[in-house]
Formats: sequence, structure tokens, C-alpha cells
Amino acid sequence: QYRLLPVRGGGGLFSPGQLALLKGVHPRCRHAAISTTYVAGIDIAGEAELDEREAAGTCDGRRDSTVLTIAELDFSGGSPAGPVIRVVEHYAWRGVSHASLYPRLVDLLKNTWRCRRVVVDATGMGEPVASFLQKALGGRVLPFKFTAPSKSELGYNMVAAVNAGRVKLYRQDGSAEYRECLFQLEKARANYRPSRALNFSVDPAVGHDDYLASLALCVEAAEGCHKRTAKGTAI
Repeated sequence: QYRLLPVRGGGGLFSPGQLALLKGVHPRCRHAAISTTYVAGIDIAGEAELDEREAAGTCDGRRDSTVLTIAELDFSGGSPAGPVIRVVEHYAWRGVSHASLYPRLVDLLKNTWRCRRVVVDATGMGEPVASFLQKALGGRVLPFKFTAPSKSELGYNMVAAVNAGRVKLYRQDGSAEYRECLFQLEKARANYRPSRALNFSVDPAVGHDDYLASLALCVEAAEGCHKRTAKGTAI
């Protein structure tokens, strides 16, 4: 990107070395710790009610999920590139109406994690969800519309953060969420246009990219956060 060298499209978004950098050693968490800054990224799935096959537990898994990624920020390194972004929790909902998700998302973001910044997919069906969260949580919620230029910048920013060792997943816990997230990161493809614009996705024939998009949005949420310092007045 910076040296303006031609690149070929269709390769993996992350190399084996980058995937190794993504694997953290910190534990998964279920609630916020005191004096810790949290951010979130939300990828919104198309709204659909549970059909009979899903209700019976026989869904074939082709439907995307709404995925919420929570990360804690570590400013202790003092890196000019920004804080270390440690993913500490994942939530995923498939086939759940947006109306049912609203109170869950507000409670998780406001009460469970006290997120300082939340970047939410506001493209298409995600726009009313983003609008509702803005009304409920105020300026901490930032809508993100996926366009070719905005997605390219989002992808480059995520890759740069990974290269700097600033993005870490919680350690392997045997969960379906961890497996699916890692699967999508491994299967993510990068396609570069002649203008060097980047498009990243998972081939629909292979799987989904909801965890991938949610992680990218979470990294975006972290980019605008700075360490808070106490302010006082001299006596």
C-alpha cells in the first residue's frame, strides 16, 4: 500500500505469520473489569425470523449471524500506533429479529461492558439498528456504512494493526465462537483493484464473514480511543 507496489488479488487476507500474531494468551471474559476500557464492533445480519427448520434445530447454517465483538484496550505499551486490542468476548445471534436484539445489545454494551466506543454496521438493514443504538447510547455509537472506499480503508487498518501485533484473540477455549472466528480469518480472501483498493471477504461457498467484519469494526472502534488521564486543580 505505502510503497505503491502492484499486488495480485485472490490470495489470503492473512498469512500464516499474521494468523500466529492474532493468537493471544489472555483468557476469555464474561464481564468488564474495573478501570478497563472496552470497545465493540457489530456486524448486522439481514433480519429474518426463525423458520421451522431453525426452530427444530435443523438449520443448514447458511444464514449470516449478527456478531458482536468485545475488546479491551491496553495502553501500557505506549505505542504511537495505538493500544493493544485484546478480544475478550464474542456474541452471535442467527435468525433473531432486530427488535428482539435491541434490548440485548443495549444491556451488553451499556451495563455488562460499559463500552467507550461502538462501531456498528449501518449498511442496509443495519441502518435502523445503528440509529436505535445511537439514540439509546449516544455519541459512543458510530455508524459505519460499507462502501468500496470505506471497506478498503477498514481492511488496510485491520491488517496494519495485526502486523503491529496490536490485535489478539483470547486463547483457544474450545468454543464454537473461537473456532468460527479463526476459520473465517483463515479463509478470508483479499482482492485488490487496479487503484489498490482492497476488498476482503470469505467466499460464500466456503462460509461466512460476519466474525471477520465484526473484528474489523472493533479495530476501527479502538482507533479513536486514547488513554484517559485524571485531571485536577492546584490548591
